[in-house]
Amino acid sequence: MTTTTPPHRLTRNGRYITWLISDTAKGLASALFGFAIPLIVLFVTNDPAQAGIIGAVGMATRTITTLYGGVLADRHRRIVMMVLGSLIGVVLSGAFVLLALGDALTFTTLLVIDVLLAARTGLFDVAGESALKEIVPDDAMGRAQAANQGRSAVLELAGGPLGGVLLAAGAWLIGAAMALCHVIAAVTAWMLQRTASTSPVQDPDDPDAGKPRADAGKPNAVREMKEGFRWLFSRPDLRGVLFVATIVNLGFATAMTTIIYALQQAGHSTITIGFLGTAAGVAMLLGALVAPALVSRVRASVIIIGGLSVSVCAVFGMIPAREPLALAGVLAITVFFIPAVNSALMGYFMVATPTALLGRANSASAVLGMGAMPLAPLIAGFGLASIGREGTLITASALCALSVLLALSNRGLRALPVESGWRAHARQFETT
Repeated sequence: MTTTTPPHRLTRNGRYITWLISDTAKGLASALFGFAIPLIVLFVTNDPAQAGIIGAVGMATRTITTLYGGVLADRHRRIVMMVLGSLIGVVLSGAFVLLALGDALTFTTLLVIDVLLAARTGLFDVAGESALKEIVPDDAMGRAQAANQGRSAVLELAGGPLGGVLLAAGAWLIGAAMALCHVIAAVTAWMLQRTASTSPVQDPDDPDAGKPRADAGKPNAVREMKEGFRWLFSRPDLRGVLFVATIVNLGFATAMTTIIYALQQAGHSTITIGFLGTAAGVAMLLGALVAPALVSRVRASVIIIGGLSVSVCAVFGMIPAREPLALAGVLAITVFFIPAVNSALMGYFMVATPTALLGRANSASAVLGMGAMPLAPLIAGFGLASIGREGTLITASALCALSVLLALSNRGLRALPVESGWRAHARQFETT
């Protein structure tokens, strides 16, 4: 007689729901500030170049601090890091409110606040992402990532309109809303910490999951960062996942930037251009609703390769589509399967990575992914000027097609099973 274990129900996992509330509140705070900061800089300085400087410095700060954030996430208790990061967010948001009420928002003060908030994100958010492995079992990780994708789509849809309403009433309201979000994130993270010792999800291959790491010898941040990169590149299954995600993100970002630049050059209004973002957000939300069923029933390899193939065809479809309505329809097809693809990619990544290395592996993959993103506006800008709209979109399509070829050529990725088989598949690639 055989018995089967029923699948883990995320809706009955109180700790996951608490984590999701904390992470969503923190994400909304970031979405509000990300929407508001360039507009506030333009209002204050009336100089797009200065707005670009603040954005570039903030991105560079986040990229650099993310590397050390991975080290901190592996050295310390991750849920405690979540609490501390949210409390720092409350303080920085309060400082922004005081500057706004005191009419002290200048290029310098906005640059300082943006750098500090970017550093907070880089240093502490990796811990929150990595803590998910202590809360959700491996056989439900894909569905948890799918729920995260749906949450991200909602934030993308809500962040702009909500930020616009708050900003119209006063810049200080942005800071007040951010502070409230970080308070919610801190309280719910504290609730997680209170229950951490009574209901942890233990990694069967890592009995010390969730505990601070005790390394032999003196801690060395540079050495620990290298360990994360070295381990990541030593895994053929994860190398394939990493390269596929990096290249396809670059291709999609290039295509979207090209479309936006081309519409602006053709004289379309910002409202019309913003409509594309709304269409993409709605399509991603719908895609996120079906993603849990896909990752729990369909092989991850089929989801990844099939979803990317559909998206590549849709990117090619952007070439003849010139009117905003047609572009919105093509864009919706392009992004519909992205939540399922990301759920399979990131879900397997979380399952395959040992808890002791998860922070550094997460930060390494994030840095590599972000490192390619600045190329998208460069390819789009120079491409439009030299080879035109069609040629640039063909280049973006070729990058997306390359990601499909890489996925097809990667034996480990091609063999990825359904969610319930990820742990057994990952063990094939484990080294001593």
